Amino acid sequence: PDPAPRSGDDPGEDRGWEPLLDRLGAVRARTRELCAPLSAEDAAIQSMTEASPAKWHLAHTTWFFETFVLAPNDPEHRPFDPHFEHLFNSYYHTVGSMFPRPRRGLLSRPSLERVLAYREHVDRALARLLADRPMDARLAHVLEVGLHHEQQHQELILTDVLHLFSCNPTAPAYRGEGGPPVEQGAPAPLAWHAHPGGLVEIGHPGPGFAYDNEGPRHRVYLAPFALASRPVTCGEYLEFMADGGYERFELWLAEGWDRVRAEGWRAPLHWRRRGRDFVQFTLDGELPVEPAAPVCHLSYHEAHAFAAWAGARLPSEAEWEVFAAQQPVAGNLAGSGALRPRPAPAPDAGASAPAQMFGDVWEWTASPYTPYPGYAAEDGALGEYNGKFMCNQMVLRGGSCATPEGHVRATYRNFFHPHERWQFAGLRLARWT
Repeated sequence: PDPAPRSGDDPGEDRGWEPLLDRLGAVRARTRELCAPLSAEDAAIQSMTEASPAKWHLAHTTWFFETFVLAPNDPEHRPFDPHFEHLFNSYYHTVGSMFPRPRRGLLSRPSLERVLAYREHVDRALARLLADRPMDARLAHVLEVGLHHEQQHQELILTDVLHLFSCNPTAPAYRGEGGPPVEQGAPAPLAWHAHPGGLVEIGHPGPGFAYDNEGPRHRVYLAPFALASRPVTCGEYLEFMADGGYERFELWLAEGWDRVRAEGWRAPLHWRRRGRDFVQFTLDGELPVEPAAPVCHLSYHEAHAFAAWAGARLPSEAEWEVFAAQQPVAGNLAGSGALRPRPAPAPDAGASAPAQMFGDVWEWTASPYTPYPGYAAEDGALGEYNGKFMCNQMVLRGGSCATPEGHVRATYRNFFHPHERWQFAGLRLARWT
């Protein structure tokens, strides 16, 4: 789920609408670009309950702007299609009814062409609404929410299409030109970065945009610990598999072990055996496994089991954040064009900070997704994004190779159920010192 945002300041204050309109145009165009390689048939299919058709993502992100920007602020606005209010609502009970999520793939109508016309209609209406309107901090905040909401759906388009194409026995590639070449070299040596522990502050400090689940900023006590210099690699995960990792119940939490047996897990999602070796299904089709690249498409249970096998553990989100907050937000994010995790660069001698904290793979933490002390949800319908999901999910940090630039930060809290595997999710080890 994509959590409800809160702004730490007044976006757009004293700047006029032009910067927001420019970003709106860029973000909306990027969503369309991500769907350009897809046929109408590709865009209509839903491969599992947790995923949505690309056509639905295109429409839902447009529904957001029509529902939360146009309808409350433009007295002359008329719905593009009255049915869309129900069809493309995700889970905003405050707004009205919604079409069941598991059945979104049954919506052969409206057509992809009509959904694209809907996007153009709403974009034109947004431009008209803001053309001569005085700056309004509340409306600017809702627009900011909409931009970040759409960026989250851009990542979901890629992960959902990857899962969809993985179900096709012809192993289709999402894009024709392919990504960077596969590397077969050894990974950068694993090192450990120590932290003395003590009282630390985590959570969004402001100013600037943040989701409401990133605050309030608060103090946490940490015992002395060390964080690994990079994420766990595919080569290291192959060693875990070769050592019977999926057969050794003592490594697993009970719920995870039940999943291993019930669903036949023997490797990360999208890995396939070809003879004696494994290949991985990617957005560029089937490719050899890259030993030095971060392993991904793991559940929390698999990450936990690997950490137990390695004689380590998963970090808490506070442990992860105190290191990430010291670094620039840069890495193999979606803008790199790789669209798959890449090997860590050779570390500088005496590197003082862990590598690959942002991009490549979301990193599972040991922290349950619960509210911070003093948390209060966003007012109104937008508040439905967060508080009601704070149960039975685990926090992931750092962004992935499918996360748009400008969307992630050190305090960003992603969250998924422990068994879910279709995201670009991996792990980084921690240990007590």
